[in-house]
Amino acid sequence: MMSEGDSQRPDENSSGWLEGDNHIFPVRVYYEDSDAVGIVYHANYIKFAERARSELCRLLGIDQRAMREKDGIVFAVRELAADYRAPARLDDLLQVRSRLTALSGASLWARQIIEREGSILVGLDVKLVCLRTADGRPTRLPADVRAIFGSITQNRRNS
Repeated sequence: MMSEGDSQRPDENSSGWLEGDNHIFPVRVYYEDSDAVGIVYHANYIKFAERARSELCRLLGIDQRAMREKDGIVFAVRELAADYRAPARLDDLLQVRSRLTALSGASLWARQIIEREGSILVGLDVKLVCLRTADGRPTRLPADVRAIFGSITQNRRNS
């Protein structure tokens, strides 16, 4: 039982939480995420990272559906590098730690670490671009979205 002064982190079904400029998103490994011996399939780490980025947007008040429907713009992965260090296993509780590292006119860069109990399992470096849905061409981030991302981004690039 928690006393009045105790803090409680959101459960694993939440959008996660911010610790400084890091977003923390919990992920439970389910049977569907693993192979026959209970090890997470490599592509599923990318899915975990995508969920974390989507939940970071939600936590920051960025409505990706409205951006798509109203503004005709979406985020897309342009580049992704993954460093697989150790496997996650069935029923593990993981954390995806996401940090925006740079921001430019139409792009943002993120470093995402997937860890279990403080041990790094996978590191991902991701470049996202803002695209127009009408023609798939790059476009500038909306000013309000850029300002929100800028508030938690370590560096800014010119463009």
